[in-house]
Amino acid sequence: MPSGVPDPHLFVVFGGTGDLMQRKLLPVLYRLRASGRLPAGSLVLGVARRPMNDTAFRTLAEKALAETKAGSPEDIASFCNSTLFYQSTPDASSSSFAALKQRIESVERDHGLTGNRIFYLALPLGAFAPTISGLGESGLHQAPGWVRLVIEKPFGRDLASAQQLNRLLHRYFEEKQVFRIDHYLGKETVQNLLVFRFANMFIESLWNRDHIDHVTITVAESLGVEGRGQYYESSGALRDMVQNHVTQLLTLIAMEPPATRDEDSIRNEKVKVLQSIVRLSEGDVVRGQYVAGTSDGAPVVSYREEPGIDPRSDTETFVALRLKIANWRWQDVPFFLRTGKRLPAKMTRVILTFKAPPVSFFQTASEYHSNPDRISILIQPDEGFELAFEVKVPGREMRVETHRMRFQYADAFGELPDGYETLLVDVMLGDPTLFVRADEVEESWRLYDPLLRSPPPLAFYPAGTWGPEVAQKLALDWGQRWYYSA
Repeated sequence: MPSGVPDPHLFVVFGGTGDLMQRKLLPVLYRLRASGRLPAGSLVLGVARRPMNDTAFRTLAEKALAETKAGSPEDIASFCNSTLFYQSTPDASSSSFAALKQRIESVERDHGLTGNRIFYLALPLGAFAPTISGLGESGLHQAPGWVRLVIEKPFGRDLASAQQLNRLLHRYFEEKQVFRIDHYLGKETVQNLLVFRFANMFIESLWNRDHIDHVTITVAESLGVEGRGQYYESSGALRDMVQNHVTQLLTLIAMEPPATRDEDSIRNEKVKVLQSIVRLSEGDVVRGQYVAGTSDGAPVVSYREEPGIDPRSDTETFVALRLKIANWRWQDVPFFLRTGKRLPAKMTRVILTFKAPPVSFFQTASEYHSNPDRISILIQPDEGFELAFEVKVPGREMRVETHRMRFQYADAFGELPDGYETLLVDVMLGDPTLFVRADEVEESWRLYDPLLRSPPPLAFYPAGTWGPEVAQKLALDWGQRWYYSA
């Protein structure tokens, strides 16, 4: 893994006036500069279709940073004026990329940069291919220094489009130059899964089919589409969340110990998990869509009544599925995955439920209610871990209750960095460990591609509930249940 201080570079953001740039990337770059982790002399060039000059772009950036309360007005103005530049590219034509190349070389020459470049594609999926082609055909994929390309999700819409996009990328860039970003992998709690599992022998010794009864992964959102109706209507929960965020959590939970800590060893083990998953059938998947209900005590409309949504939409806002991993560690252990919008709470957690004792004399106690031991990994909010176990209630009668031990990151370390901060520093260092490799993204699409081509029928659920009733049956049919906490 590369380490040390990143080299000074030019950070070029395609989509430089867009929502991701203003809401996420700009505040992260500002914090990195304020903390000294953005190398001295590094500059940011925003690229977008909107016609404006450097001054107008800096004014736009100052307003965006002020809204996020990133720093004082003086510090924000200093950052914008010393760091930010802008280039308008009205289209993906060769003339636009020729002008962009001239501007990049001019900025580098005027500010003493040596040609290290990061190209960040904060763009919709449809703009990826023409932008990659434009970079390649203009020669911007080559430079006096190193060149790295960062691509936001979604990486393709299905297996065929992901393969096609990979082929285009590899025409101009080596795989080690490509960073397919999933901000979930930058979260400290997600990264700590490797430490939690492999640095604690008592945990790793229990992390297998001999001790684990089943695993549930929940990525829940309480919000609806929130003005992203046009995007969501073309995506749905399976593409938007399951194929990337949820599956990334699954691979980290299920992977074998890597031989070394280098990026390829870790990513190799994640790919092996995907290759071991038993093919999904229609009965293993529930697609849902929310209807009118309540959220945080207030009435909300159905998905089909949201702005920009087809009144007869078949797009899913909820997916639950069950799967099995056919390998030595997890044979016959069911994994239950679900994600959805307009659920009762915003949370991401993984719960591993242990097997019950084969024989227990407590089962005869009239006031005893059996609850298996569980480990809960809390990704958000309140990042940390919980262990649920049984204890005796004081008194003469044999009464047993479930209690919990909890570790919270905030108590031990204070505020955690944003996932994007971690990932952008890794890009600057050239460390691809926390990014998705080409074969990994294709294996993930291969798993879900049959569901995209022949989707199960929709089941409806009221906003503010935990999804369609039929989703509960996915666990009940296998003698299990969904857990909402440890």
